[in-house]
Amino acid sequence: MSRNGLISSLRRLINDEEPLETRSPSPFEQLRPRMNDIIGDGGILKEVVQPGDGPPVPENASVLIHYSGFLEYSDQPFETTTHLKYPRMMKLGRDVTLAGLELGLLTMKKGEFSRFLLQPQYAYGEMGCPPFIPAAAVVLYEVQILDYLDSGQVDDFITMSVEQQNTVPMSTLLEVVNTLRSFGNRFFNQNRYYNAKDRYKQVHFEAMTLLGNRETQSDLEKERIKTALLPLYLNISLAELRLERPHKALKYGNKALEIDSANTKALFRCGQAYLELHEYASAQCCLTSAQAQKPFDSDINNLLRKVTMCYKDSLDKEKDLYSKMFRELKGSVKM
Repeated sequence: MSRNGLISSLRRLINDEEPLETRSPSPFEQLRPRMNDIIGDGGILKEVVQPGDGPPVPENASVLIHYSGFLEYSDQPFETTTHLKYPRMMKLGRDVTLAGLELGLLTMKKGEFSRFLLQPQYAYGEMGCPPFIPAAAVVLYEVQILDYLDSGQVDDFITMSVEQQNTVPMSTLLEVVNTLRSFGNRFFNQNRYYNAKDRYKQVHFEAMTLLGNRETQSDLEKERIKTALLPLYLNISLAELRLERPHKALKYGNKALEIDSANTKALFRCGQAYLELHEYASAQCCLTSAQAQKPFDSDINNLLRKVTMCYKDSLDKEKDLYSKMFRELKGSVKM
């Protein structure tokens, strides 16, 4: 999909040698007929280049986007995120500072790529933003929605008292918990464990607190809460392993096993933690149980082989140590 080449391709259509009265339309003027007026006053025009899926971005959501801003007749963007592998999550109403861009985002769906032509009152105003944006500049933004999370719903829920939260349907609570978990997973998937560890753990602990505060009325609700807690425990256990904290990893792995004693991920996490702690017998026990559930899982089998070798080496070293101690003791008795 062409992005930065848009202005260049439009400029080639303009004949700069033509008299002023017969001059071809400017690049932005050529775009306007292809665009829709999304608010009715001509201040924000939109062209959908690639449609998205699902519902549009909700108000106060947190969005993950790639975007580039262009001035007319400029081939290079004055700002862009397209060079970033992991653009930061931006909260509507806080991090998106252009009114036109925020209003445009609210019309977009996940996966959508669109162009927005913003008049000055919806962009940088009559003053512009020297030295990059001239006064009263019309700007073009190309935006792709990579993902979004309904963080507005989370914000509203967390500001409630515990009593109010307990009056909300269980389905809403679980939606909030899943959104929080999605935030944590995004940090984790970017492999920024140390930079994001506090936020990653914070959102998971927030989710666990919300679930713990719930006054359950039935066995079914209790089971639904346990089901929601299980992936939270597994995620934190894995994060602690990556942060080289096997004791904490084991703590949350065991919490997961309290909910589902045959869960292979929990058994595997505990096996990894015990291996790091050099508790080979316990590691072997967990991994053997996991192998019984998934006998052909290569990760389980490979780790079990590693544990078995480490356990054997440990026993051999222990045997040699005791033999040495016995020889020294025997020698001292003879003397």
